[in-house]
Parts: sequence; C-alpha cells; structure tokens
Amino acid sequence: MSQVALRLPDSLHQYAKQLAAQDSASLNQFIVTAVAEKISALNTEAFFQQRAAFSSREKFDRVLAKVADRPPVPGDEVT
Repeated sequence: MSQVALRLPDSLHQYAKQLAAQDSASLNQFIVTAVAEKISALNTEAFFQQRAAFSSREKFDRVLAKVADRPPVPGDEVT
C-alpha cells in the first residue's frame, strides 16, 4: 500500500471529516472511496466512448426497426 501526502484547504478538510463521520468511516477511508468513485466514473466514461466509436446511426435504426409498434406498458407513458 502506498502513502500520499495530501494538501487540502481547511474548509474542504473539515467538510470531508464531517461527511466521513456521518458515514461512520475514517477520513482515510472516505478519501480512498472518493478516489475510487472518481476513477470508476472516468473509466466508465472511457468505456462508453470506446463503445460509441463502433456504433452508427444505421445500426441503431436497424435494431430499432425490429421493435414491435405497441402502446407503452401502463406507467411508462410519456405525459
């Protein structure tokens, strides 16, 4: 495991400590989770950008044309 020196503005440090306490977590655990969530979000965005590169409007239209034309399930109506 690595150690990293981190400089936070006092206000951000205090707010992070409060949120960590509300979550019954240590500040370290809170920061590790926050970094993991950010990495996950960026990786997810990159994944969908890569997938989109293999897509096309024509492929989308072909798939959509296979969907039966029927009314929406009750509760799914657009109002």
